[in-house]
Amino acid sequence: MKIYTKTGDAGTTALFGGTRVPKHNIRIESYGTVDELNSNIGMIRSQEIDAHSKEILIQIQNRLFTVGSILATDPKKAVLKSGKERLNIPKIDEEDITLLETEMDKMNEALPALTHFVLPGGNTAVSYCHIARTVCRRAERRATLLNEKEPIDERVIKYLNRLSDYLFVLARKLSKDTNAEETQWIPKKL
Repeated sequence: MKIYTKTGDAGTTALFGGTRVPKHNIRIESYGTVDELNSNIGMIRSQEIDAHSKEILIQIQNRLFTVGSILATDPKKAVLKSGKERLNIPKIDEEDITLLETEMDKMNEALPALTHFVLPGGNTAVSYCHIARTVCRRAERRATLLNEKEPIDERVIKYLNRLSDYLFVLARKLSKDTNAEETQWIPKKL
């Protein structure tokens, strides 16, 4: 199988289902940003972090491929006139969202109370978490814009929203695990 097809040389790409759209289409922006997020999570997973966090990150990366598949699917081609699904697209379910919430709750139990905003940084792993968190927020913004134009499964937006929170809490956990300084944002007095 060749990696290059030359079919996108004119600035279009195919959605799952065959519909061709411009590469700047909001649907492409949405799943492209999810792909970027997935790569950033791979950077976190490549760091010296605990095995449990790596395992959860692998699960998240798998779910992000699901999110990307959902976003890359032409909704007009996904369902037959009978209402039956034409394409075999996996789904994000409530258990995926609950996993993120449960993991955040466990991590938060061992963390000091958050009294101020935290400046991103501390060490490489923590910094990668903050980068991934901001990319996740961008993916969420793209998905909500797409949702305004063509409704998508609400669990996709919910999952991305929860994932950005998870990445923030993971950054705090990794700061604690590695004794990295967690710098609080103290606003300048007027």
